[in-house]
Amino acid sequence: MPAVLTAFADSPDRGRALARDFRVRWALEELGQTCDVRLVGFPELKTPVYRALQPFGQIPAWQEDGLDLFESGAIVLHLAQQYPGLLPDDRAGHARATAWLFAALDTVEPPIWDWDLARMVERHQPWHAERQPMLEARIHTRLQELSQWLGSKDWLEGTFSLGDLMMVTVLRRLNGSRLLDKHAPLARYVARGEARPAFVRAYEAQKAVFDASTVMMTGKGPAK
Repeated sequence: MPAVLTAFADSPDRGRALARDFRVRWALEELGQTCDVRLVGFPELKTPVYRALQPFGQIPAWQEDGLDLFESGAIVLHLAQQYPGLLPDDRAGHARATAWLFAALDTVEPPIWDWDLARMVERHQPWHAERQPMLEARIHTRLQELSQWLGSKDWLEGTFSLGDLMMVTVLRRLNGSRLLDKHAPLARYVARGEARPAFVRAYEAQKAVFDASTVMMTGKGPAK
């Protein structure tokens, strides 16, 4: 039985590859692996059946040979440990790449997500304008620290790894914002990740889902 990945049937990212199932899609492309994709809508995420698979009712979830797994970072790490391509062979390199995966999720992503969430749900609140500078300052601190580490290197630890895959997906949420533009080494780093053939294939696969849902709901093709 092929492995199964759950993904949004109608993603709120509008096909921009920001939904967290994209991380798994990209990893699979880098590893040369495939899976079945089960598209789910928001109502199904809250059902007891789905909650038995993903306790928090989120995307993605992964099912493989009796293993039910959730959290995009855990799924990507699981895949990288099974197939060559995203983890260095040496013990130290393996550990360092894994550390960067956790750094992306635990250190860099939280302030970015707080900022983006505030833009989405707090924009009309009276405190929004006063709170934004604080949120942006937290992001700039992390981006400056990350940029200093990256320096002139193409990737965080010399060769592309699951740490870079996760970090690029986290930073992409800032695409088009002045926040990322102020850190040129990181903007170039994200662009290198987006130029990888595996990224392009994964992006096209996720966008095709959104385009198909748009056609189904509107009867019109996706906007060009």
